[in-house]
Amino acid sequence: MGGFFGVASKEDCVFDLFFGTDYHSHLGTRRAGMAVYDKQKGYDRAIHNIENSPFRTKFDKDVNVMHGTLGIGCISDYEPQPLIVRSHHGTYAITTVGKINNTDQLIKQLFDKGHAHFLEMSGGDINATELVASIINQKDHLVEGLQYAQEIIEGSMTILVMTEKGIYAARDRMGRTPVAIGKKEGAYCVSFESFAYLNLGYLPERELGPGEIVIVTPEGVHTLAAPGKEMKICTFLWVYYGYPSSSYEGISVEQMRYNCGALLAERDDVKPDIVAGVPDSGLAHAIGYANRSGIPFSRPFIKYTPTWPRSFTPTMQSQRKLIAKMKLIPVHDLIQGRRLLLIDDSIVRGTQLRETTEFLYQSGAKEVHIRPACPPIMYSCKYLNFSRSSSELDLITRRILKDIEREGRYVDLTAYSNPETAEYKEMLDRICKQLNFTSLRYHRLDDLIESVGIDRCKLCTYCWDGKE
Repeated sequence: MGGFFGVASKEDCVFDLFFGTDYHSHLGTRRAGMAVYDKQKGYDRAIHNIENSPFRTKFDKDVNVMHGTLGIGCISDYEPQPLIVRSHHGTYAITTVGKINNTDQLIKQLFDKGHAHFLEMSGGDINATELVASIINQKDHLVEGLQYAQEIIEGSMTILVMTEKGIYAARDRMGRTPVAIGKKEGAYCVSFESFAYLNLGYLPERELGPGEIVIVTPEGVHTLAAPGKEMKICTFLWVYYGYPSSSYEGISVEQMRYNCGALLAERDDVKPDIVAGVPDSGLAHAIGYANRSGIPFSRPFIKYTPTWPRSFTPTMQSQRKLIAKMKLIPVHDLIQGRRLLLIDDSIVRGTQLRETTEFLYQSGAKEVHIRPACPPIMYSCKYLNFSRSSSELDLITRRILKDIEREGRYVDLTAYSNPETAEYKEMLDRICKQLNFTSLRYHRLDDLIESVGIDRCKLCTYCWDGKE
């Protein structure tokens, strides 16, 4: 995934930039960076690997030597950024959040136009942010270049570009990711997460619309390209990505998760002894379920936060399995002999939740009923880097359906996505048996949309129903 934070201030902005960027640490675990501009010193930048140390530890020395009135920072799950670029637009810093599905086509177009080369990252990939900068540089004017990038990139791309004039913020064309603006005396900020600026003294100003481009300066925020009328914001932001204290399009993440749990409870018929949530994102869903059902909420295992503070885990599956087990500590008195109903934000591969379920049985649980807070994930996301899976067969749903195909049966994905069909029930029964749950019931898509409270036409639900 990834997150960003930018500041335009009449005074030095590095303190705000440092902590505002740090507040996005839940959105990535690989790399982070900050770039600043000072009228006397020019541009300065720092990028660090944050796989084994948190953002504040890695950037503690940088924050004491960097100075500037303009700054952008990012948490990135893959690409090193922000980048400093010199072009006919002048020198600028750039950071991005999104996903490019037509990378090879775009690179070929640039080579055909005489573009010389791209730097190759260690994995052999092209840095997506460098590619975006190259696209922007094809146009005579910066705003025209930002619009051009939004038009030709298949996927989604939200972009921050910092020049001597200010910070250009361009929300992705369909508004799949958020861009929030905050203000205080003498400064404005731009942020992925709307809560990230509150403790820094900023007040909410507004959110950018889909495809809107603005320039942020210490004096204000000026729209350079009007927002589009269509929006497809990622629904998974509320289910999982978003931090509980954040909100998108005016909808609180924490409240939405309570709503999810409540609607799950209304459709359920099991009577467990306690309701629990998988830390951290499953907790609010479980509280909503417990409040509506009257079944006590409890924490039968605790996440060890001193050294496992972030929710994301390494990309290697073997490491993911190990860490998923290591960071949860059982409370045996709350598990032994109990019938547990466990809510997680989702089931993707199924590996971690199976490990957690086995861990509960080994700790003495009598039953483990699983209630994911969203529908079965049927499609890999085309628009955001939710997962870098190389195949949809990494999804537990698609592996189950592949087994059904091997039995010589035709698989209609639409039927298996519909909670009213026999095919859907069979898929759930197979998942339940394979992952060794006592019972399994997913949140329905119609209930999920009701939990958010935004018109369905404005929400992206592609990963569940395949509808673009």
